[in-house]
Amino acid sequence: MVTLKICVGSSCHLKGSYDIIERFQALKEENGIGDELSIEASFCMGNCVKGVCVSINDEVHGGVTPSNVPEFFEAQILPLLEK
Repeated sequence: MVTLKICVGSSCHLKGSYDIIERFQALKEENGIGDELSIEASFCMGNCVKGVCVSINDEVHGGVTPSNVPEFFEAQILPLLEK
């Protein structure tokens, strides 16, 4: 199981974190990975300068935007699910 947390703190919220959550949920459904990926909201990850932050199994990544979610999903999440 992969745990994906998306920051919904003030700064990330203003940068589109709720749109990002919706896009990740859609990709989860499209790829049929229901129980393999947990998507959760999280408050500030302490890296507000780097845009919307997400953590994958507690590893924080910054700079996620609604437009780059598909690339991020393919590069960072799918490989973990294939292991």
